[in-house]
Amino acid sequence: MEVNARRLVGRSAVITGGASGIGLAAARRLAAEGAHVVVADLNAAAGEAAAAEVGGLFVRTDVTQEDDVVALYAATHEAYGSVDVAFNNAGINPTDDGSVLDTGLDAWRRVQEVNLTSVFHCCKHALPYMREQGRGSIVNTASFVAVMGAATSQISYSASKGGVLSMSRELGVQFAREGIRVNALCPGPVNTPLLQELFAADPEQAQRRLVHVPAGRFAEPEEIAAAVAFLASDDASFVNATTFLVDGGIAGAYVTPV
Repeated sequence: MEVNARRLVGRSAVITGGASGIGLAAARRLAAEGAHVVVADLNAAAGEAAAAEVGGLFVRTDVTQEDDVVALYAATHEAYGSVDVAFNNAGINPTDDGSVLDTGLDAWRRVQEVNLTSVFHCCKHALPYMREQGRGSIVNTASFVAVMGAATSQISYSASKGGVLSMSRELGVQFAREGIRVNALCPGPVNTPLLQELFAADPEQAQRRLVHVPAGRFAEPEEIAAAVAFLASDDASFVNATTFLVDGGIAGAYVTPV
C-alpha cells in the first residue's frame, strides 16, 4: 500500500503487540508517515527486527505487568521527548476460549488479562504524559465482536473486546477537553497469523464466518494500519470516543451478496 501522507512527522507512537500482524503493519505505516515508532512486544527477536526495520525503538514488554508498561512509556519519553500516540493492540485469541459452556476459568482470566487489563495499564500510564503535553491520541484495539454476537463464540475474547470498547468511550469523554482523543478501533476478521492459526484448527468455522463478510474476504493488516494512522493523526481531530469499525460491512449486513 503506497503511502503519500506525512501526518505524524516528529511524533512518537507506541505500539503494543508491534512485532507481528496488525501491530507490525501499523509500525510500518506510522513510520512511513514520519512517526518515531516504539515497538512493544514479548518476542524479543521479532520485536528487535521490527524496530530495526522502521528505524525505531524496541522495548520488551509484558503488557499484563504494570511495571513493564510504566517502563515502556518512560523509555519512549526519554528517547523522543513525548508520548503522542498509544496504539494498544496486544491481544490473544486462544483455541481454548470457546463457548461459555466449555471455556475454563483459567482461559477466561488469561484472555481478560492480555486483552483488557493490559489496555487499562497502557491507558493509565500513557495518559499522564499526554495530559502534561496537552495532546495525544490513544487507539485501543477492540473488535467487531464488541458490537455483534456470534453463535461461534469465543466468550472471553468477545467480553474482553466489549470492555475495551466501553473503556475507550469513557476515557475519550473524560479527557476530551485536555486535547486527548481515545478511540476504539473495531476490525473485522484480519488475515494475520493469529486468525490463520485459529481457523486452521476449525476450517468449517472459518467458512461459517466468511460467508457473513459482504466484502467476501478478510481484511489485510495494512488496511487496519491505515485506519490507525488516520485515528492517530490530526485528520481525526474531531473523532473521539467512537466505535471505529473497519469490518468490510459485517456490522451493517443483513443479507450478504452471493
